[in-house]
Amino acid sequence: MSPEHLRDAAGLAAVFGFFAMAWFGWAQEKPPASWLWPLRIGSILSGLTAIGGGLLLWRHWSDGTVFGDRTGELFGITVGIEFALAGLGAGLLAWRRRTELIPAWIAFVVGVHLFPVAVILEIPAVHVTAALITVAAVASVFVARARALTVSAVVGATTGPVLLVSALLALADALTR
Repeated sequence: MSPEHLRDAAGLAAVFGFFAMAWFGWAQEKPPASWLWPLRIGSILSGLTAIGGGLLLWRHWSDGTVFGDRTGELFGITVGIEFALAGLGAGLLAWRRRTELIPAWIAFVVGVHLFPVAVILEIPAVHVTAALITVAAVASVFVARARALTVSAVVGATTGPVLLVSALLALADALTR
């Protein structure tokens, strides 16, 4: 991932690991039986990665970071917009009785919000994660329909691994400094 600061690499590993675990969990809503063990293993690996990143982040909390007053403000605004759009879209989908599409919408918003996050945090590799999640979100709807699967299973089974690999790369980066 190559953030400038070890602390930021560790934080990325913790956050991406945590959210990978969440996506692997969401994928366990009515997946094909053959997917259960890989999804469970993905959840466990994601949790361990989040813990590893979190412990390293804690250990290096006083080290340098890209976060300053302006960076923190921009990051907070970006995350606030993400939450607002995710919530409004999910509410609209629920109102339209299209709740099966909520996971894809949430993943789409997450993917799109990672583009400005990559710029704010000065981590160009996050653009790859953003693109893969955005594509996974859109493609999951079509794949789920074509294969008679739940959208949540498909979007979780694609978004989880993207975040896990990104978290593992960030953790490896932090550990090798």
